[in-house]
Amino acid sequence: MIQEIIRETPWDKPALGLDTYELLDHSEEALQKSERLKGHFTIKVDPLDSKELLHQYGFYYTDTLLTPVCKKDRFTPFVDEKLTLLPDVNREEIIAISKGAYDHGRFHRDFKLERNGADQRYDNWLNQLYDEGNVWGLLYEDDLAGFFAFSKNQVLLQAFKPEYQGRGLAKYFWSRAVSSLFEEGHKEIKTSISAANLAMVNLVASLGFKFADAVDVYHKLNK
Repeated sequence: MIQEIIRETPWDKPALGLDTYELLDHSEEALQKSERLKGHFTIKVDPLDSKELLHQYGFYYTDTLLTPVCKKDRFTPFVDEKLTLLPDVNREEIIAISKGAYDHGRFHRDFKLERNGADQRYDNWLNQLYDEGNVWGLLYEDDLAGFFAFSKNQVLLQAFKPEYQGRGLAKYFWSRAVSSLFEEGHKEIKTSISAANLAMVNLVASLGFKFADAVDVYHKLNK
């Protein structure tokens, strides 16, 4: 019986093809329990915490996650009249746009995991959000340019077709989608981004997001 200091993460298991867990406590007891289990482990810790024990038990760094938060009264919108949202969008088109879009993600940066497993993890997540009705298409001049996936007030996944990248459009896409979330009654919008994704850091800052939290993410693989 796994104690509460470690929980299973069944949403990751099908994609990675092995048992997956998250440590909920940065303690030697939790780390010792992880030694007795086979599978892939995640732990999120304060960046200022000592990582000595993590290294002793085989954990390795994969990412630093930031939590940007935007209050409605701080939001700075950018408007492009050529851009619209499409609530009813084709699943296959969205999945195709998603392919290869998450190189900054911690599962893609985990050198002990196969890339196809990391890709499948995000595809599974996107499919789940699609089934829940939480994926919007982003149209530019009536062409599907990307998508925006969310749950309540949390932005979870977003990506654009290659031909729409590098054109300065991201802030307009984000602005349109975030405006719609505020229109649904949310008082603040949150997301989570890798500190290594400097383009996204600058983007959300330009929209009025403030950085509320940061965690270092460590993984371990026990075969």
